Amino acid sequence: MTTAERQLETAWWTLRIALGGAAFLAGLDKFFDLLTTWDMYLAPWAAGLLPVSSATFFRLVGIVEMAAGALVLSKLTRLGAYVVAAWLVAIALQLVSTGMFYDLAVRDLVMASAAFALAKLSEWRAARRSAVAA
Repeated sequence: MTTAERQLETAWWTLRIALGGAAFLAGLDKFFDLLTTWDMYLAPWAAGLLPVSSATFFRLVGIVEMAAGALVLSKLTRLGAYVVAAWLVAIALQLVSTGMFYDLAVRDLVMASAAFALAKLSEWRAARRSAVAA
């Protein structure tokens, strides 16, 4: 393995652990509200469309986030990274629609970019492994 390949592997592992762990823990916290009170981030228009309470909605969101984080941490890293990237873009758009939380929306878009980079690194990694095996 070349130095450049080792550096890419390090980047892949760093992104995988950080994004997978963050998604899973953020999802888990939807049940405990230790990090924040999550329902304050829900746009009023979105809350009005929900057939359930915002607390119930955020618990469902938490399940999705834990599943996405688990995908990133599993052998399905590439798929999970694309799911996390799309999910974070959706969250950022919803945050912008509140008319507040622009700082969090920007942060989520940066994290979405990191998740996209993880997906691309996962593709590179799979191609490299296939080439080595051939």
